[in-house]
Amino acid sequence: MPCCDPLGLCQYQTNKLVRIRSVRLGSLKWSLNGAILLFICIMMLWNRKYQEFDLVVSSITTKVKGVAQTHLPGVGDVVWDDVDYSGASQDKNSFFVVTNVIVTKNQKQGKCPEVPSKGRLCRSDKDCEKGAWDQQSHGIQTGSCIKFDVMKKTCEVSAWCPIETKTAPPRPALLAAAENFTVLIKNNIRFPAFNFIRRNILPQMNDAYLRSCHRGNDSLCPIFRLGDIIREAGEKFSDMAVEGGVIGIQIKWDCNLDRLMQRCLPRYSFRRLDEKESNRTLYPGLNFRFAKYNVVNGVEERTLYKAFGIRFDVMVFGQVGSICLLYLSWSLIASLLLWTFVLGNLLLAGRKENGESSTQPPPTSN
Repeated sequence: MPCCDPLGLCQYQTNKLVRIRSVRLGSLKWSLNGAILLFICIMMLWNRKYQEFDLVVSSITTKVKGVAQTHLPGVGDVVWDDVDYSGASQDKNSFFVVTNVIVTKNQKQGKCPEVPSKGRLCRSDKDCEKGAWDQQSHGIQTGSCIKFDVMKKTCEVSAWCPIETKTAPPRPALLAAAENFTVLIKNNIRFPAFNFIRRNILPQMNDAYLRSCHRGNDSLCPIFRLGDIIREAGEKFSDMAVEGGVIGIQIKWDCNLDRLMQRCLPRYSFRRLDEKESNRTLYPGLNFRFAKYNVVNGVEERTLYKAFGIRFDVMVFGQVGSICLLYLSWSLIASLLLWTFVLGNLLLAGRKENGESSTQPPPTSN
């Protein structure tokens, strides 16, 4: 059709349809259609596009168990139970276990030399300002410069004396036995849209089960050995126990409420959350201080503990899905329309090719 012919716009072209009766070709056609339809259904079930979803609402409680005995310099043998090593620092959805400690005994309110450090040495009283203090101070300066030891002089301060002088934690960690402590994690979840409630202690788990279960042979066991948590996080407990750190315990719920595919079980994973590499030069690990007070001869004294340890943060993620007839209808209609469109284009292309070949003039012989 010449491009300049206006009558070409009035032409109409149709394709020739040939219907062939063949069991083999017919079976191949319907097998192909069935396989594609089956693939669409499998992908729809796999991706759960037919479901309505809701996010998890969760609460966490933990209970740490274990007893350890350690020898503290200047104190002697001390037995630590769960009140000693975890009671001082408890946060929401987390728990803390002391693994190492620096002890300063028999502190009293009084006056003593400040701990020497860069910029804190003095030569005379003129170098010490009465009433001065800063963020690194252990007390309030009295205005006097006194001897700290034979070689050094520092400003005198009003503080709890003697001041803590040791800064480096003991190696190996004094409470390395905490590796064998256990923690029971109780996780209650709820999906408000479906009014569905579940906990990680499943209905079939009785007291006898909880006393004997072990994560090594049962991935659903809610009791964890601390050493196993650190190992699964890719760390070594004896190294991490010296200065402490932060470990994340992740609980993931991926629930399906459909009758034929119903499941709702927790999956646990572990990872270290603090940056251990950069910590080599800036505030490594995790520590805090607490004190135990008593009165001796009418004078109040305290024993100061600088506790290093591991904080375990429990984080819960999850969703639940249940069949929604509206989403199911949309998914089926969209999939069938897509397949019909693709199949129609393929047939139309084939018919055009057959039509063009049938309209070609037969070859002429000379």
